[in-house]
Amino acid sequence: MGKNTWTVLKQKIKVFNCVLLPNMLFFQRLSTKIFFALIAWALLPACSENETDRWEKRAAQTEILRDDFGVPHVYGKTDADAVFGMIYAQCEDDFKRVERNYLAALGRLAEVEGEKYLYHDVRARLFMTFEEAQELFERTPPWLKELCQAWADGINYYLHTHTEVKPRLLKHFEPWMVLYFTEGSIGGNIESISVSRLKDFYENTSLAATLPGNDRIAEEPAGSNGFALSGKVTRSGKAMLLINPHTSFYFRGEIHMVSQEGLNAYGAVTWGQFFIYQGFNEKNGWMHTSSATDVMDEYIERIEKRNNNLFYQYGSEWRPVIRKTITLKYAAGDSLKEKTLDIYRTHHGPITHANDSAWIATAMLWDPVRALEQSYRRMKTSSLKEFMQVLDLRTNSSNNTVYADAEGNIAYFHGNFIPRRNAAFDFTRPVDGSNPATDWQGTHPVAETVHLINPPNGWIQNCNSTPFTCALQFSPDKEKYPAYMAPDPENFRGIHAVRVLAGQKDITLDRLIELAYDPQLPAFEKVIPGVVQAFAELPRRYPHLKPVVDTLSKWNLRVSKNSVAMTIAHFFTTSCLQDLPLPRELTPMERINYLGTGTPPAERLRMLDATIKKLEADFGTWALPWGEVNRFQRLTGDIEQFFDDSRPSLAVGMASGNWGALASFGVRSNTGTKKLYGTYGNSFVAVVAFGNRVYAKSLLAGGQSSDPASPHFMDQARRYVDAQFKDVAFYREDVIKRAEKKYHPGKQP
Repeated sequence: MGKNTWTVLKQKIKVFNCVLLPNMLFFQRLSTKIFFALIAWALLPACSENETDRWEKRAAQTEILRDDFGVPHVYGKTDADAVFGMIYAQCEDDFKRVERNYLAALGRLAEVEGEKYLYHDVRARLFMTFEEAQELFERTPPWLKELCQAWADGINYYLHTHTEVKPRLLKHFEPWMVLYFTEGSIGGNIESISVSRLKDFYENTSLAATLPGNDRIAEEPAGSNGFALSGKVTRSGKAMLLINPHTSFYFRGEIHMVSQEGLNAYGAVTWGQFFIYQGFNEKNGWMHTSSATDVMDEYIERIEKRNNNLFYQYGSEWRPVIRKTITLKYAAGDSLKEKTLDIYRTHHGPITHANDSAWIATAMLWDPVRALEQSYRRMKTSSLKEFMQVLDLRTNSSNNTVYADAEGNIAYFHGNFIPRRNAAFDFTRPVDGSNPATDWQGTHPVAETVHLINPPNGWIQNCNSTPFTCALQFSPDKEKYPAYMAPDPENFRGIHAVRVLAGQKDITLDRLIELAYDPQLPAFEKVIPGVVQAFAELPRRYPHLKPVVDTLSKWNLRVSKNSVAMTIAHFFTTSCLQDLPLPRELTPMERINYLGTGTPPAERLRMLDATIKKLEADFGTWALPWGEVNRFQRLTGDIEQFFDDSRPSLAVGMASGNWGALASFGVRSNTGTKKLYGTYGNSFVAVVAFGNRVYAKSLLAGGQSSDPASPHFMDQARRYVDAQFKDVAFYREDVIKRAEKKYHPGKQP
């Protein structure tokens, strides 16, 4: 119960004691109905009147303008007003995903999804119990605390004014909850902790302790692209930025938030958060790509039990193991069951599993207040210097950052939170937790991390690939950095990005879009010649494949809706990766190249033959244009999408980022359908030009709203498949010109 609630409760108790009780005889003379109404008022939970007043005051200071694509532009007197309005607008667009993200982050999924998610919930609570989160919230800086309260108020006011909306579980949001979800990816690095091993340890089952950790519940597909261009290569002579996250479709909405306290940011927000995750303001822009920087370590703890208490060795001392009791609920049919268990921690982190009999603690970043501060403050930076000051909070453990600004600067920062380690130990394996020398020695300041500012070539790219090729010969020098800072391998998208940017001049925003959607697919540069060569060596083995091989040999390796070769290449390579035993030590890019160079020619033809037979069985022909099978479909606003070959869909001329497609369109094939339907990849995309005024274009998969009845459910779908970007309304005069609705929260027209 918050302080405001207690204040009101005390006031009511005072009235009850000082007024009602001493004058009971007088009140008894009133009608029974009035008498009991007064008693009920005094005993009501002290929340509704006080909270409602606070909500309505915020709403009166907050204005939402919806433009012609339904994008909410939120204006508030204060930052807290803007936060209140932007989370209210998110709930209007997709409350289901707002709630789902917090069920996952808080560790309460099992309460609605059942026992199978119980240890996902345990994992979410490992580093912070609810009681610890509430205590931490009370110590949060007042300015940030106010934003957290405004966030909770915005959601609760939405539920208060939309009684038809029925939450699955979270009927009232508390401000401390946001501390569980402080960066744009659900769960962040905590999802690298294996649920299987966690269950094995805490239930002492017979499962092997080395079960793999490939059991995430809300994993974002790997991939994102960021390009930063300086005035050296743009027609305007000003910097430009490509913001191209590759995520699950409908994972992020598009939003604009403005306050009279200097906030004016636009971009992609992960449902339920109150900061722009990837976006821009008038002075600068930031694009986050996923990082492989080593930010987690495992410590072997030496445990002893003494008088029913557990201790772990640290140097010459024995410290008590921290034990926290948590109680979780899980759905079982129509009822809820409970499970109570103790979780254990050392100063390194929580105990997550065991190797043989040794307990293993997992160390990772857990500083939610500073992480939330960094995520919010970067929206209000106005220069490279200010942006780097915010970066030096060092609490982003998942991302790289591609940056550009109105002063013409471009920059790249690989990782952010990077522990400083003792080079005498091999941290790629669990290290001895009893040796103090293995402890992290603080974190590397930004100046020590892999980064690049204003390279002479005039551009920087990162596509979740190695930073050591981000700017041709001007890229950072790999030899100058510890290996744990940038273990990221090269990938086909990184290779592709370097090719399209090298030598470019006079780039406009429209040209930047063309580059970002370049259709070449470098992943097939060895696979397809390998198949053609195999047929040349063994033409009599599969003579019926000659027209297929002829089609492949004539292909320019560019994806398009009309390409038959693209269809064959996709299904063939996918089947090979799934079914052929490939060397495990190879990187993903090397594995694909190996299909064309390392596999026996007869094996390539056998797989091609199987691919053609499968296409003929499913579609009646192998000569199938890519757009006939590669589709975009949105039928409902449900989080768990379903697809239907008999329902309308759109042909898509994009391809998977696995093949080196910069404009990624990842598909699912295990949907019970024969056609392929996109589920991840290009979701929100924006190109931004800086100068005296900022100018931007953007695109969103499907549309802003999750409501099929909304005109903005699918109004961007055709634009999406054709890469026809919309102009961003950033300045208020432009927003007003394009506004379809103008209202205060709770007062929709």
